[in-house]
Amino acid sequence: MDFERKVVAYKRYFLDFYEELPDNVQSKIEWTLKLIQITRQVPEKYFKRMVGTKGLFEIRIEVGNNIYRIFSFFDHGNLVVLGNAFIKKTQKTPRQEIEKAIKIMEEYNNEKGRK
Repeated sequence: MDFERKVVAYKRYFLDFYEELPDNVQSKIEWTLKLIQITRQVPEKYFKRMVGTKGLFEIRIEVGNNIYRIFSFFDHGNLVVLGNAFIKKTQKTPRQEIEKAIKIMEEYNNEKGRK
């Protein structure tokens, strides 16, 4: 295999959410993250650029009637950084979750000394 992305969680934003989830949801999230790691063209159903943001992506996981979202962004090409996550309860992604994700991305970039 000549293609692989690395997926990392930034601080505890994603992990605090993930650790509270039932095992079957954790398994589906792990499956989806693995798909993102090894698939060059990840289907939009699982990994989609957030329109109207600069560099923010949404990882999408469906389990039963629940839809889970993990915001992420790229660092150095193939490094996917996981930010905040939430359970999506409406059609539209809540603005406060997007704003939180943007703040996390800015915090990450500032820590790395980049803009």
